[in-house]
Amino acid sequence: MLHILLDPSILIVIATFIGILTYVVKKYRKISKELVNLCTFLEKFKKSDLSFRFRELDNGMTSNKFVVNYWEEFKNTLLFSDSTSDSIQCTVEPACFFNEETMITSRLNYKIVNVAPTILTGLGPLFTFMHIGLAFAKIDFSSQENTVLSVGSLMSSMQAAAMVSVLAIGASLIFLFIEKNMYTMLCKKHLQRIEEMLNKLFDSISSEKFLIELLKENKKQNVATTGLLKDIPTKFSESLNTSLSTILLPYIDNMLYTLNKIQDKTSQAVEIAQAKQNSRNNDDIDDLF
Repeated sequence: MLHILLDPSILIVIATFIGILTYVVKKYRKISKELVNLCTFLEKFKKSDLSFRFRELDNGMTSNKFVVNYWEEFKNTLLFSDSTSDSIQCTVEPACFFNEETMITSRLNYKIVNVAPTILTGLGPLFTFMHIGLAFAKIDFSSQENTVLSVGSLMSSMQAAAMVSVLAIGASLIFLFIEKNMYTMLCKKHLQRIEEMLNKLFDSISSEKFLIELLKENKKQNVATTGLLKDIPTKFSESLNTSLSTILLPYIDNMLYTLNKIQDKTSQAVEIAQAKQNSRNNDDIDDLF
């Protein structure tokens, strides 16, 4: 029995099974760890205070390399409106961005995982017929002794051929069972929690309602813009009057006061000059007489 298990074909089937299963287990554990961390992060937020803590949520999701690309796409669908300041709405369901394809299957070579049972099952008939073909090729009917030995070798090869088929099919079934259970328990369960939490945080809004909200917002902005344009002349006049009364008038008063002072000093200087001139004229007349 031991020599049959040490047959190269059986060892190849066992090695293939262990290699693919090890790859799947490592990948699913890694993905599960990332999903659990994301669940723990999203549990900190509630819908009631999301509008005040959205920046914190955005920073956390952006710094998470596991979901940053899909978060950026989902963030573009969010609707922030004054009329719904207590909540943030999304125009596209979160499941369109955070789903099995984006969060799980794209993180590993899922096509290999899907065809692994087929590969394992296919190895069974391949090595079985190979054993049978080699066994029949070794039959020797040249003598009675050689015939007995070749028949014994044929039966041993048939046992190995049957064993490799059984191991290949059994490995395929075991792999399917383990892979499906790990996918559900480690990945899909946490992904469903993430989708539920995102659905609770963000209210979904239909495209029609989104357009209506957009029209309402545009109407409010148009009314505000029209009122602002109407108030511009009045506000400009008031600002100009205020500027003239509070800024320019004090400067003008100071200028007038300065000019008056200069005029007074000039008049005094002229009077003094005239007085000096008259005094000189009188002195000249006295000198003549």
